[in-house]
Formats: sequence, structure tokens, C-alpha cells
Amino acid sequence: MKHRSTHPSSRVYRAWQLSLLTLIAVVLDQLTKLYAILYLKNEPPRIFFGGVFRIEYAENEGAFLSLMSSFPDEVRFWILTVLNGLVLVGLAVFLIWSKEVQKASFLPLALVVAGGVGNLIDRIRFHYVVDFLNLGIGNLRTGIFNIADMFITAGFVLMAWYMIFGPNETEEVPATSTPVAGVASTSATPPSPEASRDGT
Repeated sequence: MKHRSTHPSSRVYRAWQLSLLTLIAVVLDQLTKLYAILYLKNEPPRIFFGGVFRIEYAENEGAFLSLMSSFPDEVRFWILTVLNGLVLVGLAVFLIWSKEVQKASFLPLALVVAGGVGNLIDRIRFHYVVDFLNLGIGNLRTGIFNIADMFITAGFVLMAWYMIFGPNETEEVPATSTPVAGVASTSATPPSPEASRDGT
């Protein structure tokens, strides 16, 4: 039986996985935000499916759901740009170098890093995050979000799933062929010719 490790692959492979996921997230996020800036800014919301899905431009100076948007500019800069950037760098280093990272937590945390980088680019460039997506029914609606937020949310949802239900991974102990002391051999020993003559 094989032993299935719960740890991700080598550091080089983990770095490649994280880099590829981050690249995909950043490209999708920044291209859609560019579209929002060019074609949605100063325009009325575009409504689809009876208002369930809306596309509307917004500039979020705070965190998720505009948290801390009322804070002074300098405080927001140090918390949402500097501190947030350091946390993302630390998390990326942890995912690549730590031996304690489990396979079940690598993808969720990598999604959080990938989405966080997309929003961090906005904060460095504009000092705010471009949002343009909105879901809901009637007055029950989400906040306005973007593609980077979707990556971050997916990471937290996956992490919660693994914490509640556990990863779909099992560890198997390899079989051993070490003989157990005190167990007699089952191989038969043919009688010697002398013993055969004595018995006749």
C-alpha cells in the first residue's frame, strides 16, 4: 500500500502553481477593471435578468464592502496598502517555503493571495479599488465587487469547506513484510532417510 502525503509538492512546483494562479487572477481582474473604467464610469448601471445581475462602476476607498472607507487617507494607506502588501508577501512565502502547508489549504490560500494582489495593484495605482459587479434580488443585494474579490471569496469558501468537512485525502500506512517474532515457519521439512528406516 502506498503512503499518500498530505503535503504539497516541491517548493519550485508550489512557486510555479502560485505564480500561474496569481497571473491568471491579475490578468482577468485588471482587464475587466480596464473595461469598467473605459465603458462603465459615469454611466448608469446595466441591469440583467430582471435586476439579479448588475454592472455598475464604483470606486472603493475602503476594504471589502467599503469597510474603513471613512478612515483618514494616511491610515487607509498604511493598513490597506502597506500592511496588506506585507501580509500577502508573507503568505506567499509561507505557501512556497513552509513544510507545514497541507494540500487542502494550499489552493484556498493561493486564491486569497492571487485575488489580494489584484486589488493591491489598484490601491498602489489609484489609492482605491475599482468595483463593478453586483448581485441580488430586490433590496437584498451584495456589495459591489470585482474579479479579485471573487478569487478571495472562493479561497475563504474552500477553506471553510475543508475546516468543516475535512479534505478528501487519506493517509495510508505502507504494508510491512517484517516477520513477527515467535511465528513458526510453515515450510515443511522432509524426513531424513534415517528416520524413515527407523520407522519401518
